[in-house]
Amino acid sequence: MQTPDIDEEGYLVEPLTWNEEIAERFANQENIQLTEDHWDAIRFMRQYYAEHQVAPDVRHVTKHLSVRLGPASRNAVFELFPYGYVKQACKIAGMKRPRAWSTG
Repeated sequence: MQTPDIDEEGYLVEPLTWNEEIAERFANQENIQLTEDHWDAIRFMRQYYAEHQVAPDVRHVTKHLSVRLGPASRNAVFELFPYGYVKQACKIAGMKRPRAWSTG
C-alpha cells in the first residue's frame, strides 16, 4: 500500500485519501485494536465529513454513539480513544488535525 501524505503530527494531509487500511495502520500506531464500536464512530465521522467538509465535534460523535449504545455511553468516545478525540479518533478517521481544538 502506498503511504499517504501526512503532516508533521501524523494526520492525513488530504482526508479524501483515507481508507480502512489506513485507519487500521493509524490504529496500530496508537495501540488500538479496532472493534465494531470504533468502526461505528469512525464511519459516522467519515459520513459527517463527507456532508460538511469538516471533522465533527466530539459532541456529535458522542450523541451518535449514545443512540446505539444507550445514554450510559456518555464517555464511550474517550473509552474507545483513551488518548483523546483529536489525537486518536480524528487521526484514525483520516481527518486533518482540527487546529482550533485542543489535543484532548
